[in-house]
Amino acid sequence: MKYPLDLRRMVLLMLACALMHGGVALAAGKSAAGVGVVREGSGAAKGAPADAPDTQSDAGPADDTGSAGSAPGLDANVDASGSVQGEVADLMQLIHDGGLTEMRTTYNSRYGASLFFHAQSMTYYVALFQDKHFWRVIRTSDEARAESIYTGFARQTAQLADVEIRRAQLQAQKASIERVIGESQARAQRLQADIEVARAQEAKVADYQRQTQDETLALRDEKDKAQAQLRQLQQQVLQLQRQTEAGLPGNR
Repeated sequence: MKYPLDLRRMVLLMLACALMHGGVALAAGKSAAGVGVVREGSGAAKGAPADAPDTQSDAGPADDTGSAGSAPGLDANVDASGSVQGEVADLMQLIHDGGLTEMRTTYNSRYGASLFFHAQSMTYYVALFQDKHFWRVIRTSDEARAESIYTGFARQTAQLADVEIRRAQLQAQKASIERVIGESQARAQRLQADIEVARAQEAKVADYQRQTQDETLALRDEKDKAQAQLRQLQQQVLQLQRQTEAGLPGNR
């Protein structure tokens, strides 16, 4: 009875070891398969080209539509490839090609409005510009509408120029006032210099007058003394003469 029990235990132990070995192998196989799938997916992702759709707006400018460029000669609707251009760029190209007739132009200070006619397409272009840089262009085939838009643009240039004109007038007035202030200051400085010269001369004259007065008084005293001395000498001479002529005939 002892041997069969030991044999049974050995068989169970062998079965347990086999089951454990089979589970480990199965887990390792699954892990390796997962890693292979991930690597293959990464390689596909790296090698696949990025086919992004190249979309461009082919909507052409319609009648009676305006555009304003962020810079002279450029339109806000121009894409990175430059395939779509706005009215500003079209107008500048037509002007460059000499295909336009300038019908009307109004200037107000730095602002202006122009009405152009493209005879080939019977199209009118109305432009609003500053310092000869277009910043709004309207295209239309309706002559009456073009004239109306031009009149509105011309009126707008007058309104926009009011500030410029007022500033120029104020600058001119300020410059005139500053010039008058400068001239007045220069005149005041000259007058002050004249006053200082006059005061200095007056002080010199006063000193000279005092000195002359003192000298005059001193000379008067000296004159009085000399006059008194002269009278004394005259009397002395007369007495000496009398003494000399005493006892001579004819003397009394």
